[in-house]
Amino acid sequence: MTFGPNPESPVPKRSLLAPPGGNIDGPKAIFWNERELRAGWRLVIYLVVFFAFAAVESVLAILLHLPQVTRTNINASGLLVQEAVMMIATLAAAAIIGVLEGRPFGIYGLPGASAFRARFWQGTLWGLAMITGTILLIRLLGGFSFGELALRGPALWRYAALWGLVFLCVGFLEEFLFRGYTQFTLASGIGFWPAATVLSAAFGAFHLVNNGEHVTGALSVFVIAMFFCLTLRRTGNLWFAVGLHASFDWGETFLFSVPNSGIVMSGHLLNSSFHGPAWLTGGTVGPEGSVMAFVVVALAAAIFSRVYRSREEDQQAM
Repeated sequence: MTFGPNPESPVPKRSLLAPPGGNIDGPKAIFWNERELRAGWRLVIYLVVFFAFAAVESVLAILLHLPQVTRTNINASGLLVQEAVMMIATLAAAAIIGVLEGRPFGIYGLPGASAFRARFWQGTLWGLAMITGTILLIRLLGGFSFGELALRGPALWRYAALWGLVFLCVGFLEEFLFRGYTQFTLASGIGFWPAATVLSAAFGAFHLVNNGEHVTGALSVFVIAMFFCLTLRRTGNLWFAVGLHASFDWGETFLFSVPNSGIVMSGHLLNSSFHGPAWLTGGTVGPEGSVMAFVVVALAAAIFSRVYRSREEDQQAM
């Protein structure tokens, strides 16, 4: 078992970002360390390429008259296009930078040999369990009602599949953008957990732009992001986290039909409702802003740490 990509592995000889000859001092030291272009500059290059890809793809989507989303019209088809565009951009940017660095794409957290195998499905089950646990705790304290079915027949299965595709793209996009190339690269400069903390804080802050989001919800996102980083560290790649992320959002949006980052989407399964204080229900944010979300993540982290032990713990148990 591996325990997270190793950003301190030797730089391949074919890297185009290797330092120039001679001593690395003076102006050269601003850009290079003794191994390669410094992490900060590599992140800048990655983000520039990512945003360039995203801009071009977004224009193409408009020219092709693909479904779009606006603040007043948020729908599954439009979100699928939007998230797929951004997902392709973040993966393509890493593939290009990988060529410059002389590194295989899989080293950034998504090795092809592990694609949609056991770790992904384990993560999917964990995500469903976590959102179900959060909702049931809120219901136990009188803050949630399931209501009646909002969808039946073919529409039910169509939206279940459509939202599944949307959140699979979301899982790939957000996990790779915040815990893939960026985590690998920043960790090479400041270490795994400092990098995880910085990027998880950015992930939480990013959610503040959502309608109805507030500080408690953003803090909850930060906490669950740190849990995602723990899964990366212990499993060695992002496949567990992608499955968890996708199924958690799918359960929140479609299965339990509650606000996701402040938005209640159309095409959900139930006419469910929250009632009670915001600390319990999460208010307009939804369950990620509930105190119960912190309880569930803490419990999940404790169980995960026992099930997926570190290398040192495995050696001590032998």
